[in-house]
This record gives sequence, C-alpha cells and structure tokens, in this order.
Amino acid sequence: MNQNIYVCDVCGYEYDPAQGDPDNGIAPGTSFEAIPDDWSCPICGVDKTNFSKA
Repeated sequence: MNQNIYVCDVCGYEYDPAQGDPDNGIAPGTSFEAIPDDWSCPICGVDKTNFSKA
C-alpha cells in the first residue's frame, strides 16, 4: 500500500495525498502532515490524531 496514505482509525476513510480532500479545502498533492490541525475526517468527523499511517 502507498506509504503516504493515512487511514481513519474510527471509520476506515483513507486520505490519499494524490487525491487530497477538495470538498473540504485540501488540494490534491497536499501531504497529510501539511493538512491544518483543524481538519477532520470527511466521513465521521474525528480529528487528525485519529489517523494512522497505512
């Protein structure tokens, strides 16, 4: 699996930097580390601390 993908520990949502999260203001190509701390999982709403590297 891609080393740059992070997975939500709560719901399993996968953040892929190549895709970003454009619906929530995160442009494609944005690394997980570069996402603002106030970003939350677009599926279940938990914060970045609930994500683990895939």
